Formats: sequence, C-alpha cells, structure tokens
Amino acid sequence: MNALAATSRNFKQAAKLLGLDSKLEKSLLIPFREIKVDPDEVNALAQLMTWKTAVANIPYGGAKGGIGCSPGDLSISELERLTRVFTQKIHDLIGIHADVPAPDMGTNSQDLGGSLGRDAATGRGVLFATEALLAEHGKGIAGQRFVIQGFGNVGSWAAQLISEAGGKVIAISDVTGAVKNTNGLDIPKLVKHSAENRGIKGFNGGDSIDPHSLLTEECDVLIPAALGGVINKLALLVAEMSSYPLPGFHLQILAKKGVLILPDILANSGGVTVSYFEWVQNIQGFMWDEEKVNAELKTYMTRGFKDVKEMCRSHNCDLRMGAFTLGVNRVARATVLRGWEA
Repeated sequence: MNALAATSRNFKQAAKLLGLDSKLEKSLLIPFREIKVDPDEVNALAQLMTWKTAVANIPYGGAKGGIGCSPGDLSISELERLTRVFTQKIHDLIGIHADVPAPDMGTNSQDLGGSLGRDAATGRGVLFATEALLAEHGKGIAGQRFVIQGFGNVGSWAAQLISEAGGKVIAISDVTGAVKNTNGLDIPKLVKHSAENRGIKGFNGGDSIDPHSLLTEECDVLIPAALGGVINKLALLVAEMSSYPLPGFHLQILAKKGVLILPDILANSGGVTVSYFEWVQNIQGFMWDEEKVNAELKTYMTRGFKDVKEMCRSHNCDLRMGAFTLGVNRVARATVLRGWEA
C-alpha cells in the first residue's frame, strides 16, 4: 500500500467514524489542484498536511510541492538559484492569504524561513509530543533509550534536544551509515562530525553498524526522521517524525505487540506550527524572541495531544485514528460553516 492509498484509507475510516455525508467526504478527499512531481506522493503529503494543520488547530489548509533533485549534491549558490527559480514558477499560487510555503525534507530555514526557533521546530515538537505521551505512562524523556533513523536537519535537532532533556540516544543512521553506542552517543560531537564530513560515517564515538539493523535495535522510543516505510518491533513507542513511516500492515503488527505509535500528523506538526507563528509575526510586523516561540510551540503540541486523546476516548480508537478523526472533523465542520452544500 503506497502513501496515497494509506492516507486515503485513514481519511475514509475517520469519515466513517464521524458519519460524514458521502458528498462532503468526496469533496474533502480530492485536492483543489495538483502539480506533477510524483502525483500520488504529493497528493498524499498534501492530504496529511491538511489533517495535520487541523490537528494543530492553526488556520491553514494543506498543500505540497517538490523539486526532483539531491540537495546534498548542490552548492549553496546552486541551491539559492534553484530556490529562487522555483519561487518564481509558483509565484501566482502563493501569498499571505493563499498558499504559504514552509521548508520540508531536503530544505531548511536558510532556504525558507524567518522566525527564531524555526530550525529546531519539528524536532522540538516531537520532543513535546513524546513527553506528553510518556507522561501518561508515568515516564519522562530522561533515562529513555532512543533510536533515530535520519540525521538531517530534523533528526539532528531531535537528537540534540532529547540528549539535553536527559534522554539516551543509543543509535542513529543517515544516508552515509549508522552508529551505535549503548551507553549513549555524544550528540554534540556527532553533530560536529556530521557537519565536517557530510554524514555520520566514520564517527569514532560508537560502533559502526548496518543502517538496516538500526531498526531492529532494542529501545524505548524509535523516531523515524527520514523516509517512510520503516518498522521496529522492539521499541515501546514510535514517534513518527517523518510522514507515513509505517505501512498499514506494519501498524497492525505493532499494535498487537502493544507498541504505542505517536502518528505523524501529530508528532511532526511542530514545523508547520512554527511556520504559522512566523506568518503571524509577519502580519503583525513583529518578531518574537526564541523563548516565546518555544513556549507557544509547547502549548500547541500539548493541547494537540490532549485533543487527540479526547477523540480516542470519544470514538474508542487508537492515537492515529484519533488524530485523523480530529483533523477531518475540524475541516468538515469548517467546510459546512462556510456554506458547503451537497
């Protein structure tokens, strides 16, 4: 099952739980417009962004776009030219009250950003969401063993923040390799090594391991922060920092084993939430300090988790379906209030 099919399936299950009108369901499922990069993946990610912004309770819809390239192979000047040309091409589709672009995989706050705290936003958001879930089970970040798949902008920030909060990051992978240290990796040194060597390969603060074996490492929390389609049966909790990291049949396996899954549309909503803060600051002509940005982000992430849990209780479902039901319900209600008719 590909990303689009899985996302559509989750939407339809949520719509069924909510008892949505069939015509309203169809209206919410079909994108307003679609660009041709990889239509299925772009469509799926746009859907996920729609439900994600609704779960975060920010006044956005959802859209996605992309450029087919390998950013790591390009110089800073090449990335700048590429970004400027792309912006020119989509100029008529974006604006302060239209589509508001924000950085995603392969990009960062240098390509597109302005608010303090934007660099670490997605990583900090998953930290807050994971804290909220662990707290329900009488635990905290401190002392938990973390495995992180992906060490780009998102994964590296997650590792740094988790380490600062007392968590033990025992294994990390990126496109160049993987490293493990059961006593906990020295994250500041790993960040420095990765920046100097364009990857974690060769880091001497742990044992080099097969990147594929990373997903079988026993841990308390697995954070997929790279591409989708991963699984770990030995984690107690999976916090989905990447979009659609777990295929449907894997979810069923993990659920039977009692693994808690913090769904992507909740766990990784920190990035778009801080992009919303940036938008608010631009409209106001004002700049918040980083402390305020982080405090507001914690408020939004914690409230989002509580809202999802309430949906879980109301509809007797797991966190993923609770998040989808919350997002779909908010969009459906807004659509009807704006005058939608069958």
